[in-house]
Amino acid sequence: MRLVTRICWLLLGVVFIFSGLVKLNDPVGTALKLEEYFEVFSQDFGQFFMWFYPHARTISLILSTLEVVLGVALLLRWHLRKTLWVLLGLLVFFGFLTFYSAAFNKVTDCGCFGDFIKLTPWASFTKDMILLALWLVVFFGQRYLRLVFAKGTLGVMYITIAAAVAAGIGVYALGHLPYFDFLPYKEGNNIGQLMKPAAPLRYKYIMARNGQEQEFTEYPTDTTWKFKQMVALNPEDAPKITDFRVWNDEGDYTQEILKGNKLLLIIQNVNSADRDRFDKMNTMILSADSSKRDIKTVVLTSSNPADYDAFRHEVNLPVPFYYADATVLKSMVRSNPGIILLENGVVKGKFHYHDIPTREKLEELL
Repeated sequence: MRLVTRICWLLLGVVFIFSGLVKLNDPVGTALKLEEYFEVFSQDFGQFFMWFYPHARTISLILSTLEVVLGVALLLRWHLRKTLWVLLGLLVFFGFLTFYSAAFNKVTDCGCFGDFIKLTPWASFTKDMILLALWLVVFFGQRYLRLVFAKGTLGVMYITIAAAVAAGIGVYALGHLPYFDFLPYKEGNNIGQLMKPAAPLRYKYIMARNGQEQEFTEYPTDTTWKFKQMVALNPEDAPKITDFRVWNDEGDYTQEILKGNKLLLIIQNVNSADRDRFDKMNTMILSADSSKRDIKTVVLTSSNPADYDAFRHEVNLPVPFYYADATVLKSMVRSNPGIILLENGVVKGKFHYHDIPTREKLEELL
């Protein structure tokens, strides 16, 4: 039992640290997931939850940092009993979220491990139940974990350092971009290629007749069979990007934007866009326009035409603009405004508005 308890203790601590660090890698993505939950809960339980909506990024940083700190405290066996009770609170909280998402099909991805590992709602709930089982083993086996690796002032120092490092990782990622990009629009990816299947998709058809079901690899010509479901046999070959589309009042611009050198200025929502950086943005745009690499700057926004028109006059933004889905723009770059450099649809560079590139930097990437 001693060995089992120690294995469970190690796994529980490592998983909490890993989960927290993955979220801190992309605190904006974690905040977007929290916003989803707040919207769902406000619809189901009352508008009270919308009070948390504007504070999603702060809550994201606090929760993710807490996961790391609790994982470190558990591995150090620092105030073990109190640490376990706080861990239980988080496990119950996350367990409720994942069960609610799975049972009522509310949020299709809990974001437990950010965009690094995508889990279905029931898989997320199962993961939480496994962690709860580990917790139970550790809680009832505390007598096998009596040795504390950091006591007194030394323990406080270690926990303080863990909290500072974890929070620092998150704050830096919040003010720049994720350290590791796990989304389809990461540097090096070809957007046009990812919009196509990697191989022809194959399907099976689930049909029913007289209360019995049968699977067919080709759609049956016998009309007595009633269609129930079509399931992909090779879903891993499906397009990784299915919702990228760019348009304006004159029509679709998607394929055109994937040709040549394009500098995309992503303005997700003009109401929340940082306006203080547009003097530097306009300098970047002018320098890009004079580049010998023929870099064309365009704006992509999800704001309505009237709001964007007022905004572009306010910040003196004289470049063509097009519309795209808000969720797509949030996936493309975790910054508002954000900058993406494309070469024939290949992502060559991504920048936060705190890291506006020079013309030399843009040309170097092409």
